[in-house]
Amino acid sequence: MRVGLFGFGKTGKAAATVLLQSKEADLCWVIRKTTNLQHRSVPEFLGITDDNQGLIFAKDECTFSELFEKQPVDVIIDFSSADAVLEYGPEAASRGISIVTAISAYPESTVTFMKILSEQTRVLWSPNITIGINFLMIAAKVLKSIAPYTDIELIEEHFKNKQEISGTAIKISQSLSLSHEDIKSVRAGGIVGRHEIIFGFPYQTVRLIHESISREAFGTGALFAAKSVLGRENGFYCMDDMLKSYFNIVAYS
Repeated sequence: MRVGLFGFGKTGKAAATVLLQSKEADLCWVIRKTTNLQHRSVPEFLGITDDNQGLIFAKDECTFSELFEKQPVDVIIDFSSADAVLEYGPEAASRGISIVTAISAYPESTVTFMKILSEQTRVLWSPNITIGINFLMIAAKVLKSIAPYTDIELIEEHFKNKQEISGTAIKISQSLSLSHEDIKSVRAGGIVGRHEIIFGFPYQTVRLIHESISREAFGTGALFAAKSVLGRENGFYCMDDMLKSYFNIVAYS
């Protein structure tokens, strides 16, 4: 599976590490906004011994048509910015390149744009692409369907400098028909990300917790998503669609 990666910040570097260590992926290139590290070898920069010669390219050094022609890939994994898909999306879709994006939030207009792209290829969007958090959301929806009368509290914890409410927490609240205003937020130290859903029954309590220990968890999820979506028909997908095939359960929405 040939992979192109957009974004080389902290999470992008972690995802690149996972991709390079996988025998199922060939990381062909990385695109970043600036010319810093331009044409550096990704494995060399990350200190990973690998025969892969994937290079780092600046976004503006060539057109996406030229990039995809000279450096063909099967799937794009996007950890960059909310506007990137508007630039590379049309060319990627026209070539049938699958798109897996882990951007935490998009304007509604961009979501509509991606759905249009999905008529030509496979597009998967997950605000939090870790396998664990998406499993947690499925489990939470199942539990709520069993016991809709329970009290539900949602707590999200992140690093001190994160100002906005977690996009993942917002998605969880939407899936459970909770109000965004009821989300409890904690900001402390260098917490990567922790989400807890508390179900308060009359005589018992159930807590569903997911904690990201390191950003490589996002790379593992992106790799799983990329492998899973490649075998699908053209369409707009989420991680639920990839995970539910492993369970003999009714698809809750």
